Amino acid sequence: MKKSVKTIFFVKKKRVNDNETQSLMCRVIIDGKRKQFACNIDVPQRLWEANNCCAKGNSIEAVKINTAIERIRSNVERYYCEHIHTGVPIRINEIIAVIHKYNDKDSLFNFMESNITLLRQMGKIRTSESYRATLRSFMQFRDGEDILLNEISSELMQIYEAYLHNKGVTRNSSSFYMRIMRAVYNRAVENNLTINRTPFKHVYTGIDKTTKRAITLNCIKQIKSLDLTLHPSLDFARDIFLFSFYTRGMSFIDIAFLKKKELSNGILSYRRRKTGQQLFIRWEKCMQDIVDKHNSLDTEYLLPIIKPTKGDERKQYQNAMYLINRKLKIVGKIAGIETPLTMYVARHSWASAAKNKNVPISVISEGMGHDSEATTQIYLASLNTSIVDKANSMILKSI
Repeated sequence: MKKSVKTIFFVKKKRVNDNETQSLMCRVIIDGKRKQFACNIDVPQRLWEANNCCAKGNSIEAVKINTAIERIRSNVERYYCEHIHTGVPIRINEIIAVIHKYNDKDSLFNFMESNITLLRQMGKIRTSESYRATLRSFMQFRDGEDILLNEISSELMQIYEAYLHNKGVTRNSSSFYMRIMRAVYNRAVENNLTINRTPFKHVYTGIDKTTKRAITLNCIKQIKSLDLTLHPSLDFARDIFLFSFYTRGMSFIDIAFLKKKELSNGILSYRRRKTGQQLFIRWEKCMQDIVDKHNSLDTEYLLPIIKPTKGDERKQYQNAMYLINRKLKIVGKIAGIETPLTMYVARHSWASAAKNKNVPISVISEGMGHDSEATTQIYLASLNTSIVDKANSMILKSI
């Protein structure tokens, strides 16, 4: 009889505290013998696609379910391939035991998933997305095969680093992944899920200096003076870029989610979404001109980037950022600027302009586009904002 292995996934209804839900089930068929088991994963009825035996859509919840399905299937097939030529009878119960080995809290993949869920619950969406990207990268490195936390070693992380570099990932990017992996590992150590074997001591976790992305005040003037009335999308991208510069290099996500109620008595008060830090900016005419030009009627937001009637606000922000950065490249070419324009260039340029105006480093902070944003947070938290506003006015008068 021809040897074969197959996994079939389906859902089974269950009741928990008077609430009916569905549990993911797996049926393993090896050489005609079959056995099914629960995967310890709940599947909302709205997500399950019975015909394709998977969760539908691209939501975080669906990705998590489908990731688990692929991991189980991969582990079954890997175990089968490793034992088919040994001559030792393959027992389904042994395969299931291996799978369950990686379905508890000691599994790296599952522990990272729990960290991602916690970050989202805490409202740290951007951080959770960074963790998700790191998990996806490490899963690709492992070909979908999970690993126990106490199996993470220095040798493994060095091999992972080499894998990233062979794929063309830069040193800063590989360091980004390593720092997240290290944070997860340290949390596992704190939770007594493994002892600290210092697996990151031989991989790079620093930050290399990158090419400066700032442009000069003359370039800012050129961008400002462009007549883009016949190209509304370019005009809007240019104005959002200038708005960022006017507001001391405000990040795009903070611009997108600015609310009208945060502007009062000539002061714009907002909380940075990345750090939670409260910032205050004196409102200037050039800022108001852009708001008046792109008036967002019937919405709580100051600028027409997020439109509540169009669904997922996070997705709208991401799409808008991609589109505006793409349009800014065109704006830069029209203005004859060699540096590829992005929203991040506006942040760097304000810091550079302030530095060239002999504004004290303590006012602009080295972190606003130099070595560390953590430094920015420390300095800005303790500064008298009137000093920063005075510096901003001096810069704006130059254009």
